[in-house]
Amino acid sequence: MTEETDVAPDAAEQPSPPDGSLLEREGDIAADYLEALLDIADLDGDIDIDVEGNRAAVSIVGADLSSLVGPDGATLEALQELTRLAVHQVTGVRSRLMLDIGGHRARRREQLTVLGRETAERVKADGETVRLDPMTPFERKVVHDAVSAVDGVLSESEGEEPHRRIVVRRG
Repeated sequence: MTEETDVAPDAAEQPSPPDGSLLEREGDIAADYLEALLDIADLDGDIDIDVEGNRAAVSIVGADLSSLVGPDGATLEALQELTRLAVHQVTGVRSRLMLDIGGHRARRREQLTVLGRETAERVKADGETVRLDPMTPFERKVVHDAVSAVDGVLSESEGEEPHRRIVVRRG
């Protein structure tokens, strides 16, 4: 078994980012899909649509949406994937849409940013390599970004899903 690492492809290999009108359309399609799901589940929630960078961002806010988040965000991840598939079915384009429910992903982003920064500072100070627990692609991206803000350390991902984890070491 070989060790895999997250590596950004060369710029020439990266697809061009979607334009704003496509991202807005993705958000609208996702909102319609999620509204139908909320109706089926008889849940109240408001849907906010935004464009963040080169992806559509959809948030569901409301009273008690914890059942849509699930343990450790597992249900949220599944709903995000289903929503991406619904968008793809209409547009024919692979969506990178980001879904948040009840602010779960925003809170998790803050926690992971702190984890990444503190881990990087500890590695910088004592030189010991740190292997973090397995994370989702979203979580790894947040931690990689936080670690990259600290000089003298670097991070890379290793392993295969769902056991893929970040390793932080001196750079």
